[in-house]
Amino acid sequence: MVGLWLGLVGQKLLLWGAASAVSLAGATLILNILQMVASYARKWHQMRPIPTIARAYPLVGHALMMKPDGREFFQQLIEYTEEYRHMPLLKLWLGPVPMVALYNAENVEAILTCSKQIDKSSVYKFLEPWLGLGLLTSTGNKWRSRRKMLTPSFHFTILEDFLDVMNEQANILVKKLEKHVNQEAFNCFFYVTLCALDIICETAMGKNIGAQSNGDSEYVRAVYRMSDMVHRRMKMPWLWLDLWYHMFKEGREHKRGLKILHTFTNNVIAERAKEMKAEKGSRGDDGGSVPSKNKRRAFLDLLLNVTDDEGNKLSHEDIREEVDTFMFEGHDTTAAAINWSLYLLGSYPEVQKKVDSELDEVFGQSDRPANFEDLKKLKYLECVIKETLRLFPSVPLFARTLNEDCEMGGYRIVKGTEAVIIPYALHRDPRYFPNPEEFQPERFFPENVQGRHPYSYVPFSAGPRNCIGQKFAILEEKVILSCILRHFWVESIQKREELGLAGELILRPSNGIWIKLKRRHGGGS
Repeated sequence: MVGLWLGLVGQKLLLWGAASAVSLAGATLILNILQMVASYARKWHQMRPIPTIARAYPLVGHALMMKPDGREFFQQLIEYTEEYRHMPLLKLWLGPVPMVALYNAENVEAILTCSKQIDKSSVYKFLEPWLGLGLLTSTGNKWRSRRKMLTPSFHFTILEDFLDVMNEQANILVKKLEKHVNQEAFNCFFYVTLCALDIICETAMGKNIGAQSNGDSEYVRAVYRMSDMVHRRMKMPWLWLDLWYHMFKEGREHKRGLKILHTFTNNVIAERAKEMKAEKGSRGDDGGSVPSKNKRRAFLDLLLNVTDDEGNKLSHEDIREEVDTFMFEGHDTTAAAINWSLYLLGSYPEVQKKVDSELDEVFGQSDRPANFEDLKKLKYLECVIKETLRLFPSVPLFARTLNEDCEMGGYRIVKGTEAVIIPYALHRDPRYFPNPEEFQPERFFPENVQGRHPYSYVPFSAGPRNCIGQKFAILEEKVILSCILRHFWVESIQKREELGLAGELILRPSNGIWIKLKRRHGGGS
């Protein structure tokens, strides 16, 4: 009897414990919801004075007004910045999340120069399965340590090593374009993009994937498809939950794509590490880490040798994060800038003639590859590139999540707000760029830059989280553009309104860049 009684008591205690646990879990959930609602109400009240586009509804905010299509949403955002140009900033509520759109140099400076406001927007988390926590996605001490370790890898003397690759791939591109000389207009966007992809593969990993010769390679397809899936997921809140996302066909495709990308990068890293170990062994322990003369140094070689302040090397996974990050960031942005440059030069023949004259001065009738000294002399071409990035910044908007309250434009912005910087709108401020829609490379002559607000032009961001690869990008753009323009005269056939601007992670022309090519007088063969 005693045993039975004890059993019943034990059972009741278990049931009471389980009920208590359920009650506690329920109470905790209700408390969390109440805290979230209270935080939301507090933010709503604190940010009420900030100018906004229209009445926002509780919880959904302005989300119902936002266009779901990337192209339409970007146009909508730009229309708002034009309409509210007289306001220092603009507030939007994306669901329960407050967002401030920044397109005023003074406010952009306040965010980009603050060493505390370095947290990337929460939507960047969708890049983490691919890029891990590399330079683009990491924050805090990890980002600071990684940035310090990697900055020397982008010194100009190291970039000079990459020139051979850039020249070789630019020449392959020119040969591909030859068939279009004196023919109908064609879309050049994909040609340039494959060239940029070949350059970043060989300079980042030391691997020639031959994308220009074989645009259908599995790795190339995976890079493009993964980029598209990430863009799409960022815009669709119902795909944000991982468990839910992986139940869809696209989620399963995302998983397969990751495997292709990571397997490729892992194999390249393992192969190069093995080669370097063998080279070091053949030279003896004091042989250093310079690759053999017939093997070009790639960014990967530098990563395999880089150490932090304590002398610790990066792990295999750390290296993969950075290689994948440069693969992602290093081809799309540069390819877009080159395509926009070709479009603008083809639309403004008087500017193209000035570039022609400069190329004649530097190269004469020679068809030789461009060297570092040549590129330094191409000052007007550099102004063309800068003015192109003003009108068509490769990254048209980027965001930070504020990790503390701050003041901008006389308004208090609360912690947790998404601060969205819009270079596309910022670069069109008539205070700093009169007739902002006009393509005028002379704006970037030294005498015209003097006195201009330093944060009125930020194509590579600015401050502590500026783009580490910006010198690499400008160098590559100069090499490719100078190579194309030494061979061909470019003519654009589209008006601006026919481009179909889509501003997601990269500013793309939905309708492509359609040009005609003619043989350039006397230049090249």
